[in-house]
Amino acid sequence: MIEEKILLDHGSGGKASHTLFSNMILPLFENFELSKQDDGATLDVEGTTLAFSTDSYVVDPIFFPGGNIGDLAVNGTVNDISMCGAVPKYISVGLIIEEGLPIKDFKLILETMATAAKKAGVKIVTGDTKVVPRGKADKIFINTSGIGVIPPDVNVSGSNAKPGDKIIISGTIADHGITILSSREGLKFDSDIKTDSAPLNKMVQSVIQSDCDIHVLRDPTRGGIGTTLNEIASQSNVGIKIDEQSLPIRGPVQGICELLGFDPLYIANEGKLIAFVPEKYARKALELIQQDEFGKDAVIIGEVTSEDPGKVFLKTTIGGLRIIDMLTGEQFPRIC
Repeated sequence: MIEEKILLDHGSGGKASHTLFSNMILPLFENFELSKQDDGATLDVEGTTLAFSTDSYVVDPIFFPGGNIGDLAVNGTVNDISMCGAVPKYISVGLIIEEGLPIKDFKLILETMATAAKKAGVKIVTGDTKVVPRGKADKIFINTSGIGVIPPDVNVSGSNAKPGDKIIISGTIADHGITILSSREGLKFDSDIKTDSAPLNKMVQSVIQSDCDIHVLRDPTRGGIGTTLNEIASQSNVGIKIDEQSLPIRGPVQGICELLGFDPLYIANEGKLIAFVPEKYARKALELIQQDEFGKDAVIIGEVTSEDPGKVFLKTTIGGLRIIDMLTGEQFPRIC
């Protein structure tokens, strides 16, 4: 018998990741909060509803066009808390540093974390620093956790999608993943491609405070929007249909995907959100998102149906229907 081992695929956010979680992790730690499988846990603490989330960042390279591992970690945690409908408040930071990392690089990473936290309006209040021998890590890994407060009467979850909901994406897709790919492989293109990493908490709060009755919020990071929509379809037991012509993709990003054989639906994003909104509020929610500095390219890309529960379909540009499954395999490891 061949011994089973952890593969890179298990960290892709796709099918293997979900199988690992469902078959091994959830049965051992099962509780109501964990079983919801949202971007963060929703906790009731003495009359206050909190959102709590944690994440780890191992991106390679640690510096890339538009950002670095530091602001990526802060923005990612802010966004996970925001996807629970919460106002992010506090972040913890755990640093695992490889011996030999240049002090100037470490200082720059810390400075960008401080700037990102200030921009998002959160405080870094606790943390830990460990140094491991050269060759036992890759420059620096960062673990972050975040806490936020969920306002009264806000109920946002991947299990809340309803037939008739319109699906909004807050901007162009696949920018971050293609940026990391290009930087890691030393690919040079005649275009300005950079990460979309950004804090989305102000965007989220503007929509929530407008009483648009947001059902679902999710940031489509690992596995891209294709995997994220499958997660929501499964959690809510609904069907989802999106329109290929509506998908916002920058020309250079689309061109690189075609050249290298990548599907932008499965490429990671780090500064975009997907919102499920009842049809009667969809136009208002879209306009509010478009008013945010990080939502100017927001569009409606599809809707929720009662047909084919748990399935996601793409209406192609030639009028056919294509099944969009969860990501299978690891397209590109260490993307965040």
